[in-house]
Amino acid sequence: MNQDSPYIVQVNGRPATAADLAPLAFAGHAHFTAVQVREGRVRGLDLHLERLRSASAELFGRALPDDLVRSRLRTALRDGPADLSLTATVYSPAGEFTAADADPALLVRTGPASSGPGGPLALAAVRHDRFQPHIKHVGEPAKTRLLRGAVADGFDDAAFLDAEGRFSEATIWNLAFWDGASVLWPRAGLLTGTTLGIVQRQLDRLGVGQRTVAVTPGDLPALAGAVVMNSWTPGVAVHRIGAVELPAAPSFLELLHRAYEAEPLTAP
Repeated sequence: MNQDSPYIVQVNGRPATAADLAPLAFAGHAHFTAVQVREGRVRGLDLHLERLRSASAELFGRALPDDLVRSRLRTALRDGPADLSLTATVYSPAGEFTAADADPALLVRTGPASSGPGGPLALAAVRHDRFQPHIKHVGEPAKTRLLRGAVADGFDDAAFLDAEGRFSEATIWNLAFWDGASVLWPRAGLLTGTTLGIVQRQLDRLGVGQRTVAVTPGDLPALAGAVVMNSWTPGVAVHRIGAVELPAAPSFLELLHRAYEAEPLTAP
């Protein structure tokens, strides 16, 4: 921990050194989960642990035990502020561009708490398929390039269209749409965000209708609203995608936030 900062960077539960971080400076073979910590606790802890476990099994053939991950999260949170942002990144010490095996290592980094942008946002609709979209992996320069391109064209961010012309997700966001009665989740290859998972199960408990459907640019004029969501927030209003204006739908936004806030906070 920097003496002037309450935030930390740790590798395997101890302060990270320059030697620890140097191999990661240009590394792209890793995955992570991002968490908003409130009052020293998090929502959807089970979803974050499952994400790390399943992605590690796929990328590295092995995963860190949940108890070990939780212990290292507790260590990272022990002396920090009650509210903060946390990123837990799992990587192989064997490095990139090798078939060598090694037990995964865990990098935990904390920073200031965030609630995301206020919105509403305008999204460019761009053709893009992420590699292994179901994994929250690092090393994705296309997302930043497409974001920058969208901003240069007068938008706030970019939403992705797959090869079949269906919306999938946005650069660092999940998409959700509203038909006036039900929440519509895109049917396409995408990352199932932890916030999306939280909202889905809480909407089920609230008895709110949900459907997973193909949404194309041609479907947008008939929709009653759209949002983006990620670990920062369960919903930021989207007022335009491409050239199509979308209704504000404040009740939809309130519903998503209410569902998210119904999820209990849990200590690691």
